Amino acid sequence: MRFFEKLKQACTEDWHAYTHHAFTEGMGDGSLPLPAFKNYLVQDYLFLIEFARAYALAIYKGENLSDMRKALASVQGILDVEMDLHTKLCAQWGLSLEQMEATPEASQTLAYTRYVLDTGMRGNLLELKIALAPCVIGYAEIGARLAASASGLAEDNPYKVWISEYAGEEYQQLAEAAIEELDDLYNRYGSQQGFDRYAQIFANATKLEADFWQMSL
Repeated sequence: MRFFEKLKQACTEDWHAYTHHAFTEGMGDGSLPLPAFKNYLVQDYLFLIEFARAYALAIYKGENLSDMRKALASVQGILDVEMDLHTKLCAQWGLSLEQMEATPEASQTLAYTRYVLDTGMRGNLLELKIALAPCVIGYAEIGARLAASASGLAEDNPYKVWISEYAGEEYQQLAEAAIEELDDLYNRYGSQQGFDRYAQIFANATKLEADFWQMSL
């Protein structure tokens, strides 16, 4: 069993609560209230800024050039590609860059992003990537599941753009690369901490992801 699957298996209920949250189900059938989605978009913009900082920390934590280059590519992808795409998506929903930057971080956003950064600061590269995994890999799982549903990509579903982005081949490949990297890092760092330590980090981050959905509702 792959390391990521072991982490999921160790917190089955929390993982299901996150990936099948009422927020995601509402996107899947199109019933999610629009104000909730707009609130999510703004907080996700603020989250991505801290996410980029976490990957910048991964450059520092990297043991070799390969580690550092992977982290650098992630930072560049967030700042140069994902942020632009997110800003354009927000604009379609009537949200300007100025509005988003003027919005304070919600307590759930603060809790999640600072947990990831604190975990990375105190731990090794594996622990940092475990804290990032529920977001990076979880979104791919959610996107693929919703896209496969009867209403996920229906023309009248206002959230089909979000779903198609995370169900798309490019993001699915990114998530698979993250899973492979976890396997590699576990082979290198696994003996430094017991599995319970890694499972707890993953469970904490998963719960914080669910809180992030709930915040928007």
